[in-house]
Amino acid sequence: MTPKVARWVRLFVDYAGLAAFLVTIAITGSAIAASWAVVAGSLAALAVGFVLEKRLAPIPLVTAIFGVLFGGATLIFHDERIIKMKLTILDAGIGMFLLTGALRGKNPLKALMGDAFHLPDPVVRTLTLRYALFFFALAATNEVVWRTQSTRMWGFFKFPGVPLLIFLFAMTQAPLMMKHMPDDKAADEPGDETPAKD
Repeated sequence: MTPKVARWVRLFVDYAGLAAFLVTIAITGSAIAASWAVVAGSLAALAVGFVLEKRLAPIPLVTAIFGVLFGGATLIFHDERIIKMKLTILDAGIGMFLLTGALRGKNPLKALMGDAFHLPDPVVRTLTLRYALFFFALAATNEVVWRTQSTRMWGFFKFPGVPLLIFLFAMTQAPLMMKHMPDDKAADEPGDETPAKD
């Protein structure tokens, strides 16, 4: 594949499920129909990614798994509330994972970030607590939205609303991260050592 074709394949693989969800919820206003659309879109994306890229992309894989679980339960019990509560459960679960790790003296957020950021542990703990509270807030907001708004409005809150909120929150944390990022240039400069005299 050429780089241009590969880029389009990657975009399709990563976002086909979400796109199918958004289009279906906008047209039908039905959470049940949208749940099947996101599963079908994610499975199609997995198939395309596996055939063309020889990989199972994590985003559609996770989307398909949770879509099948919650979508199936929604159809079995014929209750749209189940698929709508999926976001609440996921966000609350992430928040609990981060908060529990922080209270145990671990740095779960640092494990997710990897070693690319090189932030001091106290700063990572602060970010972990902030992100935990943020995901709890997302879970609570989802509960308010799906209980008080139409299914179509809830669908737009889920996507692109939630990704946009996550991006904006991450931007608010950028100053703290930039303040404590190590200065690579300073690390590369020689120290103020007095040269030896002949």
